[in-house]
Amino acid sequence: MRIATWNVNSVRARTDRIIDWLGRSDVDVLAMQETKCKDEQFPYERFKEIGYEVAHVGLSQWNGVAIASRVGLDDVQIGFEDQPGFDKDPEADPVREARAIGATCGGVRVWSLYVPNGRELEDPHYAYKLDWLAKLRDDAEGWLKQDPDAQIALVGDWNVAPTDDDVWDPAFFEGKTHTSQPERAAFTAFTESGFADVVRPYTPGPGVYTYWDYTQLRFPKKQGMRIDFILGSPAFAARVEAAEIDRNERKGKGASDHAPVIVNLG
Repeated sequence: MRIATWNVNSVRARTDRIIDWLGRSDVDVLAMQETKCKDEQFPYERFKEIGYEVAHVGLSQWNGVAIASRVGLDDVQIGFEDQPGFDKDPEADPVREARAIGATCGGVRVWSLYVPNGRELEDPHYAYKLDWLAKLRDDAEGWLKQDPDAQIALVGDWNVAPTDDDVWDPAFFEGKTHTSQPERAAFTAFTESGFADVVRPYTPGPGVYTYWDYTQLRFPKKQGMRIDFILGSPAFAARVEAAEIDRNERKGKGASDHAPVIVNLG
């Protein structure tokens, strides 16, 4: 079985490209982030035509996550149990954004995750990001304690570059989000809870990225970041036989600023 994650940066703008890629990649399960549409706007029929069921949650033109599967799509859950919400007005009730969706696909519990960006270190969104990651970690640790043999994949755009090898220039990111010590510690906490970065052993760095900003010719200059990950439970990690980052999908007109990340399971 092949499982992939891809921040598509608008599923409606890139439907043809995604459908074509699914036809070429032989991926069984695709987790998508930043779909940027409401549920009723998602192009379900295009996926159905090529044999994929889709579970999606989208509340507006921002955020949005989905799972497309041709090996079953069961027990769909929108948001994890303790997922926090956010509102820029501290007096308002926090809104749980469309940033997490889970489903069981071919015996694997897949979570498509779009971790908050954080914006700036002093922004309330940064504190929200750290809380979001901490709550997800606590819940994920609980899932493993409940069933140590569970096959769980936490996949998506984590908006964290865990090491200096994961950015094109560490000095450029000093004092900015994505590389701060608290964010890196929040990411590492997942590995301490038993989840493994199952892609990195097959795609070692430095200089191996999953995201390149549209500005400043970042892609041709190879100035990227590794921020898209597949973290697997022990039972899931034991099945991984290969992994890749499809850098070619960042090329050409109309590409997302992220590349798909794929694992092969035995």
